[in-house]
Amino acid sequence: MHIGKSIFFQNLEGDRADEDILRFELALAEGAEEQGFDSLWVAEHHFGGYHMAPNPLQMLSYLAARTSRVRLGSSVVVLPWHDPLRVAEEFSVLDHLSRGRLLVGLGRGLGRHEFEGFGVDMAQSRQRFREYGELILDAFESGTLAHEGELVNQAPVRLRPAPLSPLRGRAYGSSISPDSMEVMARLKLGVLALAQKPWEATERDIREYTEHFAAMHDHLPPKPLLLVFVNVHESEAAAREMHEQYNIRYARSTFDWYEFGNDKLATIPGYEYYGKFAANIAKSGADGFVKFLAELQVHGTPDQVVEQLTTNVRRIDGAGLLAVLSYAGMSDEVATANQRLFANAVLPKLKAIDTDRDVPPVHAAALAPA
Repeated sequence: MHIGKSIFFQNLEGDRADEDILRFELALAEGAEEQGFDSLWVAEHHFGGYHMAPNPLQMLSYLAARTSRVRLGSSVVVLPWHDPLRVAEEFSVLDHLSRGRLLVGLGRGLGRHEFEGFGVDMAQSRQRFREYGELILDAFESGTLAHEGELVNQAPVRLRPAPLSPLRGRAYGSSISPDSMEVMARLKLGVLALAQKPWEATERDIREYTEHFAAMHDHLPPKPLLLVFVNVHESEAAAREMHEQYNIRYARSTFDWYEFGNDKLATIPGYEYYGKFAANIAKSGADGFVKFLAELQVHGTPDQVVEQLTTNVRRIDGAGLLAVLSYAGMSDEVATANQRLFANAVLPKLKAIDTDRDVPPVHAAALAPA
C-alpha cells in the first residue's frame, strides 16, 4: 500500500517561534524521502496556530526542489478562498517543477472564521467548490481555462505552462458528507478520508460514494487515502502516554478550530450535516467527543500500529494512508523519534502489505528526457 507523510505545522500555544516550527517540520519532511515514504502532503489553514501553511502549493514547491522521488500532495487546497485561475496555474507550475509528481487534494472548507477572514460567504462554498473544481480540472484536459456558471463566467484563456497530464485520476476531495457527495462524484474525485466519524459510518459513506460514482461514470473512483495521526513507541505503555498527551491535544485543537459544538453551523446552507456533530456533542459533552476523536487515531508498538493501520485502510478499501507524525506540541526529539521508529519498523511492513494498492503512477509524459 501507499504510505505518505502529512506535514502539520502546528503551534498551538505559541510557546515556540513560528520560524522554528516551519524549519523543523520542513527538515522532517525532507528526510522522509530517504526514510522510504512515498509522498508528502500539506493542508491549508489560515489565521491561527492550528496549522501554519496558508499556501500548501508554496510549501510543496519548496519540497519539490529538495526531493526527487516522493509524490507531492495538497490535503487540501480550499477552493472557495482562491481565484481558481491562479490555483490552476500554480498546480501546473508545481507539476512541471516536480516532473509530474503532483497529487491534488481539493476541498470546500469548514473553518467559519477562515471564511470570515477572507470575506467569502460560507453559504456559497459548495457552489464555488463545484464551479472552481470544474474550471481547474477541465483545464488540465483541454489546456484552456473556460467556464460559464452561476458564480464564474470565464472567457477562454490558455493555461501556461501547458498541463503535463490530466489531474482527474490523481485528484481527491476531503472526506464526504451528504452535502458534498454529489459534487465530488461529478468532479470525478477520489476520497481523502479523515478519521472523524465512527468507522461504520466512514465505511458506509465510502461504499455509497463508490457506488454513486460508478453509476455516474461507469468506472470506479481512485481508491481512497486515509489521513491519520500516529504515535508509535517500542513500549506499549509509553505509546499510550503519547496518545493521552498528543492525540488528546490534537483532538481538542480540532474540536475548537472547527467549532464542532456550534449548532449554528447547521443553519449555513451546505453545512446542515454538521448539526449532527453539535447534537451528539450536546449529549456526550465536549470532553467525550474529544476523547472519541482521539481514539480514532492510532497508537501502540510497531506491530500494533501495523495491525491497526492495515485494518483501517482495508475498512475503506483504500490505496494507503497519510501519517501525521509530528503535531500537538511534540518536542523536536519526540517527533524525530516518532517518525524514525515509524519509518524503520512500521513503514516497511505496511508497504509489503497489499502491494497492488497505490496512487496513480506518474504520467509517462512527465518522465520524458528533458
